[in-house]
This record gives sequence, structure tokens and C-alpha cells, in this order.
Amino acid sequence: MSTFDYSDFWNEAYRLLHEEFAAAQKEQEFILWFNIEYVSSVQGIITLSVPSAFIRDQLQRKNYITMIENKLFEVLGQPIKTNFIVKPVQIPQQNFFQNQNPPLQNQTQQSSYQQPVNNFSQAHNNVSTGFQHEQNDTQVIVKPKHPTLNEKYTFDKFVTGDNNAFAYNAAISVSNNPGKAYNPLLILGNVGLGKTHLMQAIGNAIYNNIGGKIIYITAENFTNEFIESINTKSQSKFKNKYRSADVLLIDDIHFLQNKEGTQDELFSTYEALYGANKQLVFTCDRPLSELKNLTDRLRSRFGRGLTVDLNLPDYETRCAILVKKLQEQNQTLPKDVIELIAKNIASNVRDLEACLTKVVAYIELTGQKATVESVQHLLRDSFNSSKKENISIETIQKVVAEAYGISWIDIKGKKRTKNIVLPRQLAMYIAKEMTEYSTTEIGSEFGGRDHTTVMHSIDKIKDAIKTDSSLDPYIQGLKRKIEEYQK
Repeated sequence: MSTFDYSDFWNEAYRLLHEEFAAAQKEQEFILWFNIEYVSSVQGIITLSVPSAFIRDQLQRKNYITMIENKLFEVLGQPIKTNFIVKPVQIPQQNFFQNQNPPLQNQTQQSSYQQPVNNFSQAHNNVSTGFQHEQNDTQVIVKPKHPTLNEKYTFDKFVTGDNNAFAYNAAISVSNNPGKAYNPLLILGNVGLGKTHLMQAIGNAIYNNIGGKIIYITAENFTNEFIESINTKSQSKFKNKYRSADVLLIDDIHFLQNKEGTQDELFSTYEALYGANKQLVFTCDRPLSELKNLTDRLRSRFGRGLTVDLNLPDYETRCAILVKKLQEQNQTLPKDVIELIAKNIASNVRDLEACLTKVVAYIELTGQKATVESVQHLLRDSFNSSKKENISIETIQKVVAEAYGISWIDIKGKKRTKNIVLPRQLAMYIAKEMTEYSTTEIGSEFGGRDHTTVMHSIDKIKDAIKTDSSLDPYIQGLKRKIEEYQK
């Protein structure tokens, strides 16, 4: 080892920092921002690389660079400065998260990857799901694309933050131990927050690493297939298809409301698979308690295992998502442009990606550079239309509940005690003011209350504002907190 080779000291400092973050329940924060590699060193200076200028700037802004240098001093016993360079990740990328094997890509990209070996599925993979070819005397197994899973939905492309770290880690655990860890897994979240991505990532990981029969289907298509099986008198074929699955992934189970026949069939399928220790994963856009006309026995089965939530990503996570998407596309944008998009689009990940796609297309088609001014003009309609869409009813409920010292679950629940009724009415009023939701839609977010109840609550607050001069300024303050909460 040369005199100024600090690589061992860096590795030890990195390990200690990782342990400290994990002990503080901040491991996902560490994974998100400490995507750092050792490059080289000279006396008193270590050069490290990060995949983007944005991550380098965030390390500086969050004082992580100082933390790193302090830890190096602790390990080495002398002051060490760090020099960060940007080294974009090459495509195809290795997994961004720790302890995960790279997912299989399409066949043309996969010649350098070797299929992970698993004793349980090796023989099955060789015979029924893969084909082989020789490369430098090394046997490589390449699987064909799964017929219903989107190969782009993998764990390495799912950016985590405080809003989804619990759900992400649960999904990883399920993919590593299907049928054993958290069965069934129920993923809750509004449109565009990544429910389908996370569900299919589970399927892709199991398909690529373990094998077996993985079935992904939406609840709507499951219903349509069931009806078709009745019309064609092929129920036995339908039952055999789903009850022979090793992993069953059903998306958007809220569609099953009022579908009594389909619910009965799914219940029987659930019982057969659960009894055989097969993995079940479901997604839904609302808590089970808010699903109407769903049988109690099926509701209890959906909630038997682990339920996890996907919430709106915070500002830092939205920035990280944009950076990640740019890396995947071998594109770059100025830091201030990334921040502009992240600040103005907080509704969901889908809208965030749509804006990024438009900006990248603008660059490619016009050959012009993206600036704050040009992107502001390009996305003006998206920014304006998202002002109300950015505000979720859940955020309104949480901010109002915190202001009154009660649980946001109570605000959307059935309790009618005096300390809850007023905050609930206030939250409904603010929801109508700050969002585009109809009174019917607002009612569904408040425990399934009907249109007239919501209108009555709104009218009560309007009347109170006329007689209480302090109420309107108080409401405006709550609105500011709600807007800040979304950033």
C-alpha cells in the first residue's frame, strides 16, 4: 500500500457512518445520499465520486461532507479533506440499493450477467423457463421476458424516501422470502405513487432470482376473465390457472367493490394459495375500511398480513427521483431546473416523470439548453394545473388534526365527539377550497360521508367566518402550513 492510499480508511469510515445512520433509523437516507465511491488519494486529500452534481450539492447542503471528514479524522487520526467529482452511472446500471442482485434486462443486454443460482429452482429454470448458450466456456442462463410483468419495474429503479421506505423494505423482504415474510402484503397509495411499480418489482425479483409461476393481473382483468370463464363454461381452467400460482399479484382491489361473484372466487383462490404458503400481494388506492360492498371475510384476508402505505414524496425525494430518471436516460439537467420541477410538481411521481419527459424531449428536438426561464415557460400549464392537484386530502387532514391535537384517523373516522366535529368540518371546507375534488369525492375521503354531509360542513364554516373575525386568518394560516407540508 502506497504512503497515501487511504482506501482502507475510507472503507472503515463509510462502514461506521452506515452503522450510525442505521442505528438512528435513517438507513434509507444513507442509501439515498451516500451513493459514493472511492477514486484516489494524495496526502491529506481523498477524491470520491458521486453519480450527479445534484447529489454532490445535497451532501454539502445537508452537512454530510463535514460529517464524512469528521469520521475520517476519527478513523485516521489526522485531518483529511474530501474532493468530490461527478462520475455518471453507466447504463446498464448496477443496483442503486445495497444487497440486491442486478435485475435481468432484455436478452441483448444480458450476455454478461449470470443467472443467480437457487437450489429450489435451478432444475425448474433449466428445463422450463430458460435457454442456454456458451460464452467463454461459462454457462449463462437467460430467461425470456415475463409475459405480464413490465421489466422496467425493478427495485433499483424505485427511489426511496421517508414517504415509502417502509413499503420498499417490506417489498424487498417479500421478494427474498416469498410465502414466508409478510403474507399477504397489501400496498396502499393514491394514483401515481408507485404501487404498481413496487408490486411488479416483487414479481420481477422473484421471477429472475427464484423462478416459479408468477401471475400479475389487475382486479378488473381478473373479474373479466372470471366472467368469461362462466360464459364459456371453462371455470375449471380459470381455477387451475390461479390456484397453481406460486406468486399472485393483484392490482387495484378497490375495483372488486360490488362484484360479489368475483369476490367469492378470489376468496377461494386466496384460501388455496395461502394454505399452500404461496405469496399474495395486493394494491389498493384507499384503506380497506373505506371499501364499500366488500365481504367481511375477504376484507379480513386482505389485511391478515402486512399493510404498508405509499405517501406523497417530499421535496428531497422528488429531486432524487428526477436525478435517478435522468441517469437512466443518460441525460443531465442543471440543478436549478431540477429544483424548479420538484418544487412545482408535488402531486405524484407520474406527473413528475411526465414533466421530465417533456423537458428532455424539448432539449432533444430543439437542441437548446434547458434553463429555468425556458422550462418555466415550457411547463407553465403543468405548473398551473398542479397547484390544486398538488394538495392531497390526506395532507389537509393531517395538518388540521395536528393543529387541534387529535389523530388524523379520527378526522376521517366515524367519531362525532365535539373535539373532532369542528376540525373535520374545517378540513372538509379547506379540501373544497384547495383541491379540485367534488363534494362526493371529499366525502369518500372522510369515512364515506355523502355529498349533503360535506355541503353542510362547508356551509357551517362559511357561516362561522361571517361571525368570527379571527377564523378566516386562522384558516389562511392552516392553508400556508398545508402548502409548506407538500414541499
